[in-house]
Amino acid sequence: MPPDLFPQAPRSPLRLRLKGEWACFTRPEFKAERMSYPVMTPSAARGCIEAVFWKPVIAWVIERIYVCAPVHWGNVRRNEVGKRMGEGGGIFIESDRQQRNTMALRDVDYVVEARFHFTEKERRPEETPLKFIECFERRVRKGQCFNQPVLGCREFAADFEPVPQDWNFEPPPDLADNTQDLGWMLLDLRYGKKPPHQPEFFHACLHRGLLTGVKEDGSPTARLPYLFESQPALSASEAQ
Repeated sequence: MPPDLFPQAPRSPLRLRLKGEWACFTRPEFKAERMSYPVMTPSAARGCIEAVFWKPVIAWVIERIYVCAPVHWGNVRRNEVGKRMGEGGGIFIESDRQQRNTMALRDVDYVVEARFHFTEKERRPEETPLKFIECFERRVRKGQCFNQPVLGCREFAADFEPVPQDWNFEPPPDLADNTQDLGWMLLDLRYGKKPPHQPEFFHACLHRGLLTGVKEDGSPTARLPYLFESQPALSASEAQ
């Protein structure tokens, strides 16, 4: 990692294991019916990390997502409301109910590697990288979180646990010798001062159970791209 990307930041990434019975990381090109990406997106992983530990003076970036369980699909049909509740008005469910289908993932298991860097906000002298590392690791060990991490949708809660120091990744048998081109995947949102915020996409592949990017020559990258790095930015319409 080039030292100028993350000044005064920890050199080793932090790890978090995420498991769940259901997950749905919705592809933006599908409108009415929800269709999940086959693996967790970097933005969803960042949301889970921030649910466990976040401070205004730090920003998390996701480096690697390991897929530790086979990719299994499940079909869910649910009753949803077709409009939002306006100010001062209610919704008559019987007339606004819509039945929609969701193609979701079953029995997922991920290990996320992430690191943080300091933002431009002013921080106190005691707010050091070591303090934040210890806070994160302590909260993971105790199962503490600001809000329950979710796997794409709020109804799909995630269980999280620490990853042992001597952990070695062993991909599932069906992914061990397989490289799957996933096409364009949502990397994250580039937040501005006012919405709408700009979504950023990257060319993703699943290489032997590791979610990563794709180089110009078609080979997988060593890690996921960072949002602020120089890379082609695609709008949502261009990525479809």
